[in-house]
Amino acid sequence: MFYIGIDVAKDKHDCCILGSDGEILFSPFTIPNTLYGFDELYEKIGSLTDDVSEIKVGLEATGHYHLNLLRSLLDNGLPSFVINPLHTNLFRKGQSLRKTKTDKVDAASIAMMLLTDKTLKPYSETSYHNEELKSLTRYRFDKVQERSRLKVSVSRLVSILFPELEKMVPTFHMNSVYALLSEFPGASFIADAHLTRLKNLLYEASKGHYGRDMAISIRNAARASIGTTMASKSMELRHTIYLIQVISDEINEIESAINTIMDSIDSPITTIPGIKNRMGAMIIAEIGDFTRFDSADQVLAFAGLSPSTYQSGQLTSSHSRMEKRGSKYLRYALFNATQYVCIWDPTFKTYLAKKRSEGKHYYVAISHACKKLVRLIYRMQITGEAYRA
Repeated sequence: MFYIGIDVAKDKHDCCILGSDGEILFSPFTIPNTLYGFDELYEKIGSLTDDVSEIKVGLEATGHYHLNLLRSLLDNGLPSFVINPLHTNLFRKGQSLRKTKTDKVDAASIAMMLLTDKTLKPYSETSYHNEELKSLTRYRFDKVQERSRLKVSVSRLVSILFPELEKMVPTFHMNSVYALLSEFPGASFIADAHLTRLKNLLYEASKGHYGRDMAISIRNAARASIGTTMASKSMELRHTIYLIQVISDEINEIESAINTIMDSIDSPITTIPGIKNRMGAMIIAEIGDFTRFDSADQVLAFAGLSPSTYQSGQLTSSHSRMEKRGSKYLRYALFNATQYVCIWDPTFKTYLAKKRSEGKHYYVAISHACKKLVRLIYRMQITGEAYRA
């Protein structure tokens, strides 16, 4: 066997090739992150063997920089192992007491990991194709976070320009309110508005829900408002509402692409009450190929949901906290999915109530239900069976 460790960077990659006994066949060398560099790597590999089953290539999951190299390795049929940087860091530190950290040392450490760690699983085509779904779900997550921050800004600006409006509508974040504030960004603008224009605007934006009475109420409130007249704040409000509407359109487009992929995947986990395409897509994308895990407990550890353990001598920690290592997106998706499943599924609802009756805090009880859900999802993905109550 030949073990190839690659330390990935933006512009170059450091490589090290070991033999079956750990002997260095090629001293650590550097290739540029170009097609020429990839060909140089394959030339060295080809000089050792033509049988790809005798080769193992390991590289760290370094942000997005490893994706092009990984795609090239898979296209050439080379068994590839994508390793968590935390794992390689701990392994390197365990090899020596000296504080040595260079790219070439990291490459040699990755190659040695492939040689000694038999639990590592190769990266599959399934996992690679999930990268597109992962990219979409993470992009949507960031867009939703960005929109949420803008909505907070809208609430802040309205409390300055027209504070009385808050008690007159269920929420600021509805089409009728956005249409009103986009054209009349402040109490002073609304107070001077023509009643017919105000009525027509609200009627059209709310699809007939608000009419003349609402227009009169809002204008009267604006005329008696304590809101400040500030041209800069009014401009900021209009721009913020515009950005929210643009981002909302982008989120809809992203969700449409996610739904297309989910329809082609046809995952059984969307049959669980409370899990639909959005949360299901994030869970599937972040976990990737379920077959690379031997059990649901490994998925829990991968998600950082397993409890930490500390024991030394006579001391054993009695308050184990969640490890919270791994993908924050996966933990977010699993926790949110669990809360919905506990509402819509009687079995999980009963289980959550049982944990709450034991005196556990709500989020602690949810974490227990989350572990139960992960075991269910793992079983369904492995067997392909739909959910049965």
